[in-house]
Amino acid sequence: MRVSLAEWVGFVRGHLINPLWVDIAQIDTYAMGRDPDGVGPLTTGYDPDFREPVVLPSASGQGAATVLRREKQMLRIRAQIEIDEADRMRAFAAGNAPLFEMRLIFHFRDLEERGLVDPATGEPLLRVGDRLDAVFSPCGTRLVRRYRNPPGLYFTEVQDQSFGLGGKQRNLLIVRLEPRDRGVAT
Repeated sequence: MRVSLAEWVGFVRGHLINPLWVDIAQIDTYAMGRDPDGVGPLTTGYDPDFREPVVLPSASGQGAATVLRREKQMLRIRAQIEIDEADRMRAFAAGNAPLFEMRLIFHFRDLEERGLVDPATGEPLLRVGDRLDAVFSPCGTRLVRRYRNPPGLYFTEVQDQSFGLGGKQRNLLIVRLEPRDRGVAT
């Protein structure tokens, strides 16, 4: 049996194992860039050091604070989902007690098809601070689980992982998610 070059390249780049469809709410740092408190101490609604939206305390000091988070339009993409209890147990033994951790594994081919790779730099456009909204079945039509916002599950680490068998093209992007407290403006 003859294999075409396109089929061979697809094989070399690999595939996801049992992928599901996920809805991702990307953080919109541009929309949060405006001065949120007028004459107050803040100049932007996004903290670039902590890579998260700031939280404005209520005017009276009592009551609910205002989260300055803005998100782009929801996007749906295929991902492999992993929940690793061993990582959680190691973190707990080291003095950190994460409530929940999940990993999403994206294939660069899927990211490229959705326009989620910067054509100039080749960097993925998924970023720390993006939020997982929902998980859908492999066919993408049946809701498996929706994650409430807040507290939500947020991207806390985004890194390339593998370059496939040929070693010339990136093929996997690993994203760690966990619930986390948001920043507080002082």
